[in-house]
Amino acid sequence: MTEQEAKSKLLARVVDHLAHHGLGDLSLRQIAAAVNTSHRMLIYHFGSKEGLLVEIVRAVEANQRALLSTLQASDQAELARRFWRALTDPALRAHERLFFELYGQAVQGRRGTTALLEGIVESWLEPITEMEIQRGHAPEQARIRARLGLAVARGLLLDLVATDDVDGVTAAMDLFIDFMAS
Repeated sequence: MTEQEAKSKLLARVVDHLAHHGLGDLSLRQIAAAVNTSHRMLIYHFGSKEGLLVEIVRAVEANQRALLSTLQASDQAELARRFWRALTDPALRAHERLFFELYGQAVQGRRGTTALLEGIVESWLEPITEMEIQRGHAPEQARIRARLGLAVARGLLLDLVATDDVDGVTAAMDLFIDFMAS
């Protein structure tokens, strides 16, 4: 097994553990013990607890983009609704809280978290822009629409994390999807 494969498998174990048990106030040592490794291995692969958490967010976001690419629907509005319902799955709530916690720390310049900002918007704009181009929008307009969609989705996810009002944020997203489809 290569070093990258070992790192990926270790990261997957940590993501799985935190998805089922949450992060809470776990130390790096406690996280390591929970996934049957040492804190030294986590430091070796990720540099710090913050570095590990950044990698977790990146992995979860990559999984979400992969999910989006596999969803099938009769039109873009239905595709957006299916994706939204996947994003609001209660099993992802711990990941969403972690995302916003780290995002806030990164924009404040907290050491170990700023790497999260690299590609945090761009990685989503590319696939969403492509979808908007396929819907017939000019590339510049498609990119603006993609940015708006990403901002609305993240804003509503933050609302969900703060309020746990799934029905309310879903109603708001449905209205936004209808607006974008018209």
